[in-house]
Amino acid sequence: MPSDRLAALLVFLICSKFCGIVHAGEPATLSPAKKALVGIVNERLESDWEAALKIWHFAEPGYQEQKSSQLLSKMLSDADFEIQEKVAGIPTAFITSMKIGEGKPVLAFLAEFDALPGLSQAAVPYRQKREGAQYGHACGHHLFGVASTSAAISLASYMKANEIPGTIKLYGCPAEEGGSAKAFMVRDGLFDDCDAVLHWHPSSMNSAGDRSTLARIAAKFRFHGKAAHAAGAPEQGRSALDAVELMNHASELMREHTPEGTRIHHVITSGGEAPNVVPEFAEVYYYIRHPESQIVKKLYQRLELCAQAGALATETKLEINFQGGIAEIFPNNTLARVTMQNLRLLNDLNYSEEQLQFALKIQGTLQKPQPITQLQEVIDKSGTVGKGSTDVGDVSWIVPTTGFTTACWVPGTPAHSWQAVACGGTTIAKQGMNLSTRVLAVSGLDLLITKGLIEKAQQEHLRRLGQREYESLLKPDQKPPLNYRKSPERN
Repeated sequence: MPSDRLAALLVFLICSKFCGIVHAGEPATLSPAKKALVGIVNERLESDWEAALKIWHFAEPGYQEQKSSQLLSKMLSDADFEIQEKVAGIPTAFITSMKIGEGKPVLAFLAEFDALPGLSQAAVPYRQKREGAQYGHACGHHLFGVASTSAAISLASYMKANEIPGTIKLYGCPAEEGGSAKAFMVRDGLFDDCDAVLHWHPSSMNSAGDRSTLARIAAKFRFHGKAAHAAGAPEQGRSALDAVELMNHASELMREHTPEGTRIHHVITSGGEAPNVVPEFAEVYYYIRHPESQIVKKLYQRLELCAQAGALATETKLEINFQGGIAEIFPNNTLARVTMQNLRLLNDLNYSEEQLQFALKIQGTLQKPQPITQLQEVIDKSGTVGKGSTDVGDVSWIVPTTGFTTACWVPGTPAHSWQAVACGGTTIAKQGMNLSTRVLAVSGLDLLITKGLIEKAQQEHLRRLGQREYESLLKPDQKPPLNYRKSPERN
């Protein structure tokens, strides 16, 4: 192990041993109502964790999450929620709701459950693929879905027992990783009756605040050429792979002339099968991002020109499989302050000796490990723009929305890594998930019982919008790309 990495680990160990792990939340400061609600949440902990582990093992890709979707919807139907299945033309998308009293206000929770390709991993602190699995929950959506579901069930149970009026809705949202499912759900008007929306996300830190994200457009560029013997008759071939390579080179040159904050990345998903055969089919999959949707639209038009140039130069046919686009998150400070306050109040994350040893081994594999004591912190992300993208953004332009993160991975662990998958199958993730469930539930209670709070959030939403209107980055007639995780079709 490099000396600097070893020195860093020694610092973390000393800090953890001698600085101590203090609870950031004091249960005594909770109101009686919140104490009771937290009690309901905690009674569900073991069954919640069992459900999360099942989804972690399912590890189903976007739009193919049949088992995961069914598990969550059954949890809700067993709790007497009404269910709408296969909404927005998506087999694994669903909406559940429970109305108490007059049914107003309408509070919604978001749940995700898709896994990522190429990140199969066992729950161990070293690289080891999980037998029989190609996908892995490297973004913690197995935790995301269960925590949101449990918070909805717990809050609805408390509302019924205490005759608090309102409607609790849980949106089962597939294919967040590139599939843009929520954008299609928004387009179908499925959020139009909501008064406020809460969500969260697993992370290596606890954070909340008035934060935005990057807008994103995804597309697959498919080139069709002519096969030929690469040595015997190369002049008769037209290489689809050459077209991909020319497009990629053009997009690399384009980077120099894009606005600050632009992100362009790609993978070649098909490039031929044998070097002595001129590839007649090749495909490259692109994401392009920026903090503003309108700029992303213009950047994508330029990216299409790069593709057309590749096709023109190689005499191949270009086919564009537009995957959809998602907007940046439209922040709401009123709601963000609620989740920030409750996250700080309830944060009691701590590592046992066993968890600490696991964490130190994971940190030995990280490029930028962070102190274990970061668990006690709650970072205010207000005013910042995250480097990721999420289809929560489309929801947030329609209805006041806020989210937060809890530390479900070892501090310093990047998302979309095998280390995140490994942590997600351990009790480190279990306690982070439980914290998020409690924060979601009590934040929902605040919104329901604090007079004028939701109205204040809605007024802020309208004030920030001003003359702007939500514009979807989907094409008007576009259907959900239900096969986007499957092998490229060779038309």
